Amino acid sequence: MRKHVKGNVSWVGYLDWELDRFHGDDYSILNGSSQNAYLIEEEKTVLVDTVWTPHRFDFIENLKSEIDLNKIDFIVMNHGECDHSGSLTALLDEIPNTPIYCTANAVKSIEGQYGKHNWNFHVVKTGDSIDIGNGKELIFVEMRMLHWPDSMATFLTGDNILFSMDAFGQHYAVEELFNDKADQCVLNKEAMKYFANILNPFAPILTKKLEELGKLNLPIEMIAPAHGAIWREDPLQIVNKYATWAKAYQEDQITIVYDTMWEGTTKIAHKIADEIHMQSPDTVVKVFNIAKSDKNEVMTEIFKSRAIAVGSPTVSSSILSSVAGFLEFLKQLKFKNKKAAAFGCYGWSGESVKILKAKLSEAGFEVVDGDVRSLWNPDEMDFAKIPELVSELLAGEAPQVKKEVKSSAPKYVCTVCGYVYDPAQGDPDHGIAAGTSFENLPEDWACPICGVGKDQFEQA
Repeated sequence: MRKHVKGNVSWVGYLDWELDRFHGDDYSILNGSSQNAYLIEEEKTVLVDTVWTPHRFDFIENLKSEIDLNKIDFIVMNHGECDHSGSLTALLDEIPNTPIYCTANAVKSIEGQYGKHNWNFHVVKTGDSIDIGNGKELIFVEMRMLHWPDSMATFLTGDNILFSMDAFGQHYAVEELFNDKADQCVLNKEAMKYFANILNPFAPILTKKLEELGKLNLPIEMIAPAHGAIWREDPLQIVNKYATWAKAYQEDQITIVYDTMWEGTTKIAHKIADEIHMQSPDTVVKVFNIAKSDKNEVMTEIFKSRAIAVGSPTVSSSILSSVAGFLEFLKQLKFKNKKAAAFGCYGWSGESVKILKAKLSEAGFEVVDGDVRSLWNPDEMDFAKIPELVSELLAGEAPQVKKEVKSSAPKYVCTVCGYVYDPAQGDPDHGIAAGTSFENLPEDWACPICGVGKDQFEQA
């Protein structure tokens, strides 16, 4: 069943109330989700995106009940990921040779996933447009690394709708379709969770893209993302939130994350929480056992925090695997401008706190000097170290962590996708030997992630 969006635009996507995991098992879904596809019926009929592969036949049957598929003049694929392109194979079995408008990288990702079928691709880039009749056109805007190299947005003039793909979305099933009809608390929470867990690694790119969108002077009256509610009431509110979130966002909150074997590390975690309350009563404190908590919910809390404390006992001269996995994910999300502390118990060798500090530093946190390292079970001498640790976490604002730059062989970072070229490693997959400086790369060398040229790199 179609749902009216605006003018001659309808929603023809899939509401997925039963979905509880996404990106494999890497993202938790607590309030359902949707794969949003849109049908534009002007003089030309345009399908904007499709839905996930498991729902492709339902999607096509729904389309057939609404229109003659042969009336679709072309398909816009804003992104090649399978939750958006997953119905293409079945759809093009029905209407072969239908033009597909997408980025050059989207051709690569779609053919990489589904094989080469000689589909009728039309490659577009930022500023390209196509007339769809009745005085309206579609304008394409590349959105590289938000959150794939192939992503783009499409703007419909006249109705002034920005089909924004994964940007500005949420994993949230809204039967009523629009943001003003959704539960506002859930909507805002899910929008922040989506940003923190998926888009935050690309925050610097996002900031530049928002500036670029502003310079295009598109009169946006509605933002229709690929997941969740469509922003029709004050649509730029989510753009403004993204601009704020992308700038090392934090609130007056400290989050404590730990796992334990025999509850000693648990005792330290809760003593730290108590001390934060004593020293700074207005600071929000949240405590999570990471082995029992939803990691995406925890990361959303860390995103809001000015500082964190992480604890693990020592096990096999290392840390618990639950904490190790959490720290790897933490590193991937590239949070900025946050402090961190480490704590834990041990019985024999006692390496966990040292390992935690090293991994927190690698994740971009400013690690404070204070820590709590308790032999067997924490006692009053161990607890006496906590006030100093908390004072360090609360002191001032956490400074930006500076990256080390080696002047002899500097690294270069792609300003589009964030890939770092390290001369010490080279790019062996593309014939570039280790030890090759950036200046000595061939002129036709391209970023192995997003495909842009050397001129899009800057020294790290």
